[in-house]
Amino acid sequence: MGDDKSGSGSAEFVALIDKAQDAVGAGRRADAARLLEKAQALEPDNPSLWVNLARLRYRGGAHSDALEAADRALELDPAYAPALVLRGQLVRDAYGLGGSLVWFEAAIEADPANPQAWADYAATLGDAGQYGEMLAATRRLSELDPGNGQALYFQAVLAARAQNPVLAKSLLERSGKLQEGIPAALLLDALTDLQEANHDSASRTLERLAQMQPGNPRVVELLARAMWLGGRDQELVDRFAPAAHSEAASPYLAMLVARAYERLEERDKAAPFLEKAYGGRPLGWVALDADVRSDLPEQTLRMRQLIGQGQTNAARGYGDRLVKQFPGSADIAVLAGDAALAARNPAAALGHYREAVRIRRAWPLTRKAAAAYSDLGDTLAADVLVARHLSGEPHNTEALLVQAERSARLEDWLRVAVLLDNAIALGAGNDPRLLKLRAIAARALGEKAQAERFEQSLWELNPRLFAFS
Repeated sequence: MGDDKSGSGSAEFVALIDKAQDAVGAGRRADAARLLEKAQALEPDNPSLWVNLARLRYRGGAHSDALEAADRALELDPAYAPALVLRGQLVRDAYGLGGSLVWFEAAIEADPANPQAWADYAATLGDAGQYGEMLAATRRLSELDPGNGQALYFQAVLAARAQNPVLAKSLLERSGKLQEGIPAALLLDALTDLQEANHDSASRTLERLAQMQPGNPRVVELLARAMWLGGRDQELVDRFAPAAHSEAASPYLAMLVARAYERLEERDKAAPFLEKAYGGRPLGWVALDADVRSDLPEQTLRMRQLIGQGQTNAARGYGDRLVKQFPGSADIAVLAGDAALAARNPAAALGHYREAVRIRRAWPLTRKAAAAYSDLGDTLAADVLVARHLSGEPHNTEALLVQAERSARLEDWLRVAVLLDNAIALGAGNDPRLLKLRAIAARALGEKAQAERFEQSLWELNPRLFAFS
């Protein structure tokens, strides 16, 4: 969330707001809170105050209080662009991309020269796959603020999508985002290295990013892929075989480990990973191994340890205590929901997940909530939940696959084909579970040639000595 640099008020008020923003940027939230308290005493009805309070509370995990502060800012001035931008960011987190665009458009209408509004608008258009509109918004941002780092970064993203890694790298360097260590910029840098077959360089960047975001599964998968493409098979299995054994590991990571073992001519070690890769991953929540992620936040690590050790009653009690201690935190609500789901109480889990989803509708949360509905026998609600998530995040390939699997159970083969073709177009064509289901759909639709093509792709993914029905 960006800072409100267009606030107005007395000189003393503006100075306090600026100092508070600097304190937030330096990680000194307590100092920021004191400065905003002083600003509130001066001008309690200034919408800039409430926008900054909302952002501070959000960063501190007081998500419900952040929503109230954002609402207060809009009550004070419904046409205040920074408040409209903030509301758009909150809507994007909670309801997906489509619902947030109208808020960014309203912010631009209220203040056509607001760079933050144009930046968020461009980013959201890009995430929604509206690249032409994103380019137009990016150009407008560059006109308003020549040399704007975000504008250059967005241009780099578009260049990478157009398969022009040289231009993408040049724009990325000029944006300054790499030098700032912005995770999204590091990821883009690694992706352009992969486009140019610079696998070792991509691996180094992804190693750095994995240290910054150890819980990001996409980074893990990309790092493993970079190692595999670079022929670093022994390093790959040493690094990722333990993680690929976990229930929480993706089929794709398991497949990469299996293929590395195959190239090392250790086919007996490849077999269990192949079985996992072809078996897929359950829809719902799975406990993390207690000793795998010591870098997790204290509350999350403790909860995972309790659940991983089978102490579900203790986990439920711990979750209840956390909710009382942090009543407005979406992250804590998710933890309490996880404990309830692990204790086979899906109704209680849904109660907690509903609180969390008011703030942030991340795909892992949707998966867990859909699993809870399925445990209650309400498959329609689970289907609607996944479909709703897809409407807000249409490029989520895992969500497309899950929705396709649910449609397959209803034998809606045309819908299965459309969903999976979209996932393949987005780069998920190396998932054996997806290819197998797409071949089944083609057979059911009477498309023999299509079925044979997908079966051939599946066979090519599957090492020769291990065929699975």
